[in-house]
Amino acid sequence: MSLYHPEIKAKGKPDWTTLYDHLSHVMLATMRVAAYTGHDVEMARLGAIFHDIGKTHPVFQAQLDGIRPSSPYRHEIASLFFLPLVKKEWQDTIIEMVIAHHKSMINDRKGRGILDLDENEPNTLAYHLGDWEEWSPIALDILAAFGVEVRPISRDEAEDAFEQVLEFCEKKYKERGYSEWRGLMMGADHFASAMIHKTEEKLRNLFEKPNLLFFNRQHPLYPLSYYTTASEKPHSMVVASTGAGKTDYLFRRCRGRVFYTLPFQASINAMYHRLEHDLQIHNPNLNIKLLHAASSLVEKEDGDREDIILQKHIGASIKVLTPYQLAGVAFGSKGFEAMILDLKGADVILDEVHTYSGISQAIVLKIVSVLKAIGCRLHIGTATMPSLLYNKIKETLGAANVLETKLSTSELDAYDRHVVHKISGWEETEEVVKNAVHQGQKILIVCNRIANAQAVYRTMQAAYPEVDILLLHSRFKRKDRKEKEQALIGLDKNGESIERFNTAKDTCIVVSTQVVEVSLDISFDLMITECAPLDALIQRFGRVNRKRNEATIGKTKPVYVLAPPEDEKAALPYDLEILNRSFAVLPDDDVLHERELQDKIDQVFTEIDFLKIEEHSVYKESGKWSICPLTNGSAWLMEVLEIDSVSCIVHSDAALYDRSPYKKRMGMEMSVRYYQVQHLPRLESGSCPYIVPDMAYDVELGLSMEAIKEHKNSVKAQVL
Repeated sequence: MSLYHPEIKAKGKPDWTTLYDHLSHVMLATMRVAAYTGHDVEMARLGAIFHDIGKTHPVFQAQLDGIRPSSPYRHEIASLFFLPLVKKEWQDTIIEMVIAHHKSMINDRKGRGILDLDENEPNTLAYHLGDWEEWSPIALDILAAFGVEVRPISRDEAEDAFEQVLEFCEKKYKERGYSEWRGLMMGADHFASAMIHKTEEKLRNLFEKPNLLFFNRQHPLYPLSYYTTASEKPHSMVVASTGAGKTDYLFRRCRGRVFYTLPFQASINAMYHRLEHDLQIHNPNLNIKLLHAASSLVEKEDGDREDIILQKHIGASIKVLTPYQLAGVAFGSKGFEAMILDLKGADVILDEVHTYSGISQAIVLKIVSVLKAIGCRLHIGTATMPSLLYNKIKETLGAANVLETKLSTSELDAYDRHVVHKISGWEETEEVVKNAVHQGQKILIVCNRIANAQAVYRTMQAAYPEVDILLLHSRFKRKDRKEKEQALIGLDKNGESIERFNTAKDTCIVVSTQVVEVSLDISFDLMITECAPLDALIQRFGRVNRKRNEATIGKTKPVYVLAPPEDEKAALPYDLEILNRSFAVLPDDDVLHERELQDKIDQVFTEIDFLKIEEHSVYKESGKWSICPLTNGSAWLMEVLEIDSVSCIVHSDAALYDRSPYKKRMGMEMSVRYYQVQHLPRLESGSCPYIVPDMAYDVELGLSMEAIKEHKNSVKAQVL
């Protein structure tokens, strides 16, 4: 039989990748990552060869055929029975690469870490050894095919290796820090598992620096385009009005690979397409990736399936993502060590930093702190940052290391674009909308909650059936939401106008939630918005009268802000006190002056609560790590940001979902809070989505939580 043992598989259907092939792919990826990150390439290569060799075990092979094991089987444990073949001085590193490349070594969520199993499954060693004399020779054959010097390993030696691994892990449990070797192994393994036989090809342009010459463009309407970025200072902080050219300036400050963050999915998608298009001339093979909950649905212009799969993996020249994915590094989220290796030495742009609460502000500061610690160059852009947070960030980065840039007072005056009108309730907006429709204006209405937006959309539809009206929020099927975002921007995939909404020539109405706040390049004529924190309002205002030219400078357009509600529950998701302060500092029937914004922001945001963040972060203010190596942190970050979302699909999609590939499944999914759907049935395929009744979803309105509640009550009534 061939040394390659084609009957031994590493992956099941549909690819049925052989173990030899998988180890080959991971070996190539690991060596490439190690060369970039400065790790020992030969040691990394050996770790890759050993990391999955335990998959030769008959129990694992049976699992691939759908036969469930009688006890938890971890191939990582079985892989380390072959540790005696590794020279002594390398053994600890190989253990570090192998034993936790899937699970925490202890306190694993499903109790399958090696220390968990050793404590709770007394038969772990014997079970993983199994018929050692029968299956270990196959593993030795495969190892030999990679040039490893092999010899038969006795059962006693394998048992001793297991005890050595246990001792190593127990020692690690007493340490604090993280494992770069684990991160290297995880990053390379995930990459190779995604690419399979295209691994070598896709490795060629990994970790390449992008050419950013495009951003050297200058234009009189964008004052920051004339500001120099030449400085030896590694970090940047830019405070400037929306539309002043912050994004170009921040990119001009970058010297290496770039991680670019924005808070919301819609703005991230738009920026991804914008960068891909703009940078193409200088980067014909640009390795740009996108990372957020539905990023696999956003295609590159060439529709490359492999590029879609690679969105979440290491090595992109430019990665566009949310700041909360970066925060996972500070909170020890699964895979954080791989992200650290990916980030090290890179430029990180935190664009449009604006925060609604002390918790969010503290998270921003924690991100800054941990990124600085791992050697990133940070470039922060904002139109609305409280001085308290600004000064704290500058202190964290070191004032001497920060290039600070702010527009002059006269430049700020050129950005006075909005007259603010305070109104007490929705009834006052009826005449406003009627007049705007009559004048052919483009109207943007922003609500704080999805249910409010749905109700307003229905009202607008009933009142103006002849007008093109769009509803956009986060609770649509992902495929439907992508189409609505495209319609809102008003451009097709080639950047050509479709003359709808943003590019419409006639009146139109868009009703939305916060998803339109940041970096969407849209410009409407009039806004009606529910009261939000002041920084959020300013971002919202930036979607009105956004297009600047010589004819529009000095001209203003109206924004109407509804008074805050009277009780805290109705104010959610925001803090009522912050809403009241924000509303109080706004002018009424007068121009909102850009030169006065900083003072108003500082009146609203007067404190930051760092204590709760510090308690749960694994990277501490002292600069030390509190996490144990080879483990993951808690899910606290997800909980505090209320990202305890789960996927759901409508009942009529269930059968199709079950038999569809990953990308098509994603298009059917919607994100909801767990407590809202926990009572509903659930599929076992894909992301195990909950199944909501068809009556709860409408392609124009999205998902109705009220309809789900009505369905639940109806079912209860039937049971009774």
